[in-house]
Amino acid sequence: MKYITEEDLRDLYRKEPFTNYNLEPGVRLTPGARQFLLDKGISGFDTDTFSKGKSEDTSPPAVMTEKKEACSNKKLLRYMRSIEALFLQTEQELLVRDVCLAQSVVNLGKQFHCIMNAVNGKGAVENLICSECTGINNNNFSEDLDVCFEVTEFHIQLEKGREIVILHRLRCALYELVSMIQELLEGRANENGSLIDLDGKIYQIINSISQLICTAFGGKKCQRQG
Repeated sequence: MKYITEEDLRDLYRKEPFTNYNLEPGVRLTPGARQFLLDKGISGFDTDTFSKGKSEDTSPPAVMTEKKEACSNKKLLRYMRSIEALFLQTEQELLVRDVCLAQSVVNLGKQFHCIMNAVNGKGAVENLICSECTGINNNNFSEDLDVCFEVTEFHIQLEKGREIVILHRLRCALYELVSMIQELLEGRANENGSLIDLDGKIYQIINSISQLICTAFGGKKCQRQG
């Protein structure tokens, strides 16, 4: 490979000043030579990949967008798999403490698996059946109702303190998932149909977990704050 130096260009410029400089195939500029052309305001040499240090991705914008979205969706699915593992861990811990709570989480875990399949374009997700309480009903079941009450050190001292904490841990992970989905959809020209409206399905799971936390707390009355 042949390299053009700054001295080569200066000699050429002294003989006959020029405003455009095109590189021939197999020819590269040294950093000093490229700076000389820049200082003189001479164009036509931007194909010099040596001076830039790396080749640029010349893929069309549409292809680049598609690659970026595919990468984002893969990241989403990996995070969802970690939450699915958290469902299993929660079910396992509850089995030795409260079989009824464990079974409820198993059912919610199955719903979450359906949501994962939907993200992969495999089938639709049915709505969960809402067990209405004083704070949650069919009208707000698919909405962000925030946490019913703040789980603190006080709650871990209760008889069902461990159950409350591990359910709250699962609920927090699901809130993070909703935020991730909303960020992926933000600004996309063509929204990914597999993600649209899934946040509402996840909120149904979250709100169901909030009801389980309230049950573990031992309240007959809704503990929702505000």
